Amino acid sequence: MINLHSKQTVKYICEKYPSGNCYYFKQEVITYNSWEDISSLQWGRKRPISKTTFDKRKKEGYRTVEEFIQRPPAVIIPFKQTMKQ
Repeated sequence: MINLHSKQTVKYICEKYPSGNCYYFKQEVITYNSWEDISSLQWGRKRPISKTTFDKRKKEGYRTVEEFIQRPPAVIIPFKQTMKQ
């Protein structure tokens, strides 16, 4: 299999949450014009990957980012229950 991205055009992300859950993603540089137009380059959408892939790419020297996501807990909205007849 041919790898289409170099170490400069892809990054691997690990998002860690206070719950202990970790989610892994791959993000690639994309362009909306041409690769020669630097202003048209941007990071694409994060795509899910496995922990194994993240660890493998980290070992191979690819750019890896580990982010700790601190968000407040979700707000619980109580719904009024109705009695069925």
